[in-house]
Amino acid sequence: MKIYFAPLEGVTDEIYRRAHFECFGGPDKYYIPFLSPTQHFTFSSREQKAMSPEENRGIPVVPQVLTKNAEHFNGMAARLKDFGYTEVNLNAGCPSGTVTAKGKGSGMLRDKAALRLFLDEVFANCPLPVSVKTRIGYESPEEWDGLIDIYKDYPFSEIILHMRTREEFYKGRPHIELTQKAMEAFSCPVVYNGDVFYREDAEEATDRFPALSGLMLGRGLVANPALARVLKGGKQAAKEEICTFHDKLYRRYLEAWPKNAVIGHMCEIMSYMSCMFENPHKLIKTLRKSRDLAAYEDNAKRIFDEMPLRDDPGFDLMILKK
Repeated sequence: MKIYFAPLEGVTDEIYRRAHFECFGGPDKYYIPFLSPTQHFTFSSREQKAMSPEENRGIPVVPQVLTKNAEHFNGMAARLKDFGYTEVNLNAGCPSGTVTAKGKGSGMLRDKAALRLFLDEVFANCPLPVSVKTRIGYESPEEWDGLIDIYKDYPFSEIILHMRTREEFYKGRPHIELTQKAMEAFSCPVVYNGDVFYREDAEEATDRFPALSGLMLGRGLVANPALARVLKGGKQAAKEEICTFHDKLYRRYLEAWPKNAVIGHMCEIMSYMSCMFENPHKLIKTLRKSRDLAAYEDNAKRIFDEMPLRDDPGFDLMILKK
């Protein structure tokens, strides 16, 4: 069973990917948070770093592209091929309102005729194998049958299914039962994505659908950075490992970013990783109030020194909300 690390915009950047790969490993692929090509193929410094072969050397990465323009997609794929990449992933799943309003991400699922025209041109001209990460509809799960009819007509290298609609965002339970229709329709490998936070979640998906080729983990793997390793039969993270991972991230962000940006970013990562600890709410609240590096360092140290680890850590939205 393959394990993939989903792209979380603003979290799983090149610094995070490198540190995670060095400290924990586990994922068979790390997906680069989406690249958005423009007409002139100019890129922000963030995007240039994200797709830089040097930044990703030795890590099994797959770039994800966000666009509704097939010419832009194929042009981006050509550039990625020149960089040495061997696969490109289409983002047809992002639910952000600013993205879908432009017809991108899961906004592509609203107009099935346009989606088919897009895929016609992509598969006629793309120089790389194409995989897709998709949701099962824009407004309703009933749209899934129509999307299957489209996707099955194209030679995707892989289809990654987030089993929610765009309207559902990340709320409620994924429609795991609809995975069966995909297993019956698609000849390419199928990967399941959606609320795989614990070993039991992974077992539910793989027991129900043994022909799945893999699982994609997102929030669950940020919350428990050892989860991919655990699902492959490895050991749960020790506190020393988590502390080493934190310190490596913190040091590298300080080398690359302004200090104030580092504090906010590390607080976001630590909010996810607070799910590793027993009753972390008070100390995490204090950490989020850190206004300088000294305060942040002291508050983070208190968490690692004083908080015991949970026996079965995983993403817990209630911890993040408290």
